Amino acid sequence: MAEKEIGRVTNYFSKIGVAVIKLTAPLKLGDEVRIRGGTRDFQQTVESMQVEHQPIEEAAPGQEIALKLDQKARVNDKVYKVE
Repeated sequence: MAEKEIGRVTNYFSKIGVAVIKLTAPLKLGDEVRIRGGTRDFQQTVESMQVEHQPIEEAAPGQEIALKLDQKARVNDKVYKVE
């Protein structure tokens, strides 16, 4: 399984389990991502993404997206797309 870094966590809202991620590569619903940093290292499928509180199906490099996560994340955690 190849992995490519596609962004970093810029904010995390623990009450709702949502990370804000600044993307450096495209991302779409159904993609598999891996979050790594500190003691965190987990993988999940992208099931819900938003930009400005509006649901989206795909995002482009340079966008900041809100991504619902199964586990906690922290600012500066790296986000990888699993190929």
